[in-house]
Amino acid sequence: MKILVTGGAGYVGSHAARLLAHSGHDVWVYDNLSKGHREAVASGRLIEGELLDQPKLERTFRELKIEAVMHFAAFSLVGESVTQPAMYYQNNVVASLTLLEAMRACDVNKIVFSSTAATYGTPQHVPISEDEPQRPINPYGFAKLVIEHALSDYAHAYGLGYAALRYFNAAGANAAGNLGEDHTPESHLIPLVLQVALGQREHITIYGEDYPTPDGTCIRDYIHVDDLADAHVRALERLGPGVELKLNLATGRGQSVREVIETCRAVSGHKIPAVVGPRRPGDPAELVADARRANELLGWSPRYPELRTIVETAWRWHSRHPQGYGK
Repeated sequence: MKILVTGGAGYVGSHAARLLAHSGHDVWVYDNLSKGHREAVASGRLIEGELLDQPKLERTFRELKIEAVMHFAAFSLVGESVTQPAMYYQNNVVASLTLLEAMRACDVNKIVFSSTAATYGTPQHVPISEDEPQRPINPYGFAKLVIEHALSDYAHAYGLGYAALRYFNAAGANAAGNLGEDHTPESHLIPLVLQVALGQREHITIYGEDYPTPDGTCIRDYIHVDDLADAHVRALERLGPGVELKLNLATGRGQSVREVIETCRAVSGHKIPAVVGPRRPGDPAELVADARRANELLGWSPRYPELRTIVETAWRWHSRHPQGYGK
């Protein structure tokens, strides 16, 4: 298929675009490069543009004869969404609705949407299944949930086929070591810990060690970015008119903050000093997914379920690219 990947110069989007191309699809990336990196996109495949520019989107769909969309373009910092909600509603809601209208105008009726576990808020049950009530506790999670509802409404009214894929903690880098994380500012635990190993930070801060978990630190479900990309490709190939898929993407295994730090020490060979700070508001003790539905519907399961393997790929990327892309 001819596929437009919005936000395809970013972390997860670039990995999905690469896998789509390797799977034989004709892939184009649409990105404004506010968060993404030109170096993460295949040569000649980048279209610089804003999602709010509906005329340009429609020209792109028609000129390239686009048949499907993968939508990754979004702001994704929870704390920032609390302090700057207007920016998140404009970029993650209004721009996404503009994209859907451009698709509808051009008869593009398949979309895979990058959603998030943040739509669940503080879960009542762990592991978290897709049947868990969605009660987001920040604007980032709420904005993603708004688009999930819009996709469902478009499916019922206009025959749109969609997949809303709810990530847990994306991590790692591709096996070749030439695609990885490069965020400014960085907010993900594994790259933050590895920055200490590289001498870019003095220490890593553990936010709370008095949670009701085996070692007192928060537990999260880390999923390799290439496994996320694989699920996106499989979901796209399942879509048809009116098809609705709402799936968790995760390993179903929880790793504590201390376990992540110890794994990074073992992989990097560095001591990695850690200090304990106060809890952060809104951090649940444990977020682990039930991802069996993705296995049942897509035949998908993580190829890299082990934390050590995930960290090894991340270390390969960060040690080769200590300043990120193009530097």
